[in-house]
Amino acid sequence: MHLLDDVLYEALIETTLKAGRVVMQVYDSAFAIEHKGDASPVTEADRLAEIVILEDLARLVPDVSVVAEEACSGGHIPTVGGAFFLVDPVDGTREFISRNGDFTVNIGLVQDGVPILGLVYAPTRGDLYAGRAGHGAEHISIVDFQKGARRAIHVADPASNPPRILASRSHRTPETDDFIARFPGASLVAAGSSLKFCLMAAGEADLYPRMGPTMQWDTAAGDAILRAAGGAVDTIEGVALGYGPGAGVGVSAYANPWFVARGSLAWI
Repeated sequence: MHLLDDVLYEALIETTLKAGRVVMQVYDSAFAIEHKGDASPVTEADRLAEIVILEDLARLVPDVSVVAEEACSGGHIPTVGGAFFLVDPVDGTREFISRNGDFTVNIGLVQDGVPILGLVYAPTRGDLYAGRAGHGAEHISIVDFQKGARRAIHVADPASNPPRILASRSHRTPETDDFIARFPGASLVAAGSSLKFCLMAAGEADLYPRMGPTMQWDTAAGDAILRAAGGAVDTIEGVALGYGPGAGVGVSAYANPWFVARGSLAWI
């Protein structure tokens, strides 16, 4: 099976929806909140959704390694080849806990350091965003965890001037504020999780600066969608954000540098 073919793509969409159903079952219950070793919160939704995704990936593409957030946090970090998946079963756990709806289920596929396929599902919103290298990106309306209307999406052209800048709900830093200050008159759009990449992919925002810690499973799916829609994600040195184990040890090998995501290549 080719990793970008329609059969696998549609199967992964179904996996994402299945995981989203599990997430919502927890969301609608009186769930407990725990904390991992790095003090980040985790709930049963993260663990159960990850199990669903890992089981499906093992069935669909057994020869492709999967780097999944909760497994890695538990010390299970696989050796990866040229192609591997990055999975964040609930991106925006703080948003999940506060029940503001800005959390997502994320599956990203990397080939030779480049995100080539991404799926981001926001179950409370009924929005699923997807993209593949060479195939473009799309928005799929979801009703009762079933696929509805589909439409192609693309970054804004021309870009807004001044830009519409996405700011994290939970992770603003002084460095991020300094970047925003470079664009007088810019409008700020608050959003959580990987939805920020998707809003740019759909032409609803122009820039997303992230001068703070993130992990590759936080960004791979949204990054792939944004690139498929015509955008880019670069480090602050101007190099395309890359994926794969770095110089760190354990989980830290999958830490991202600071980056700026652009809905339009006009914004450097």
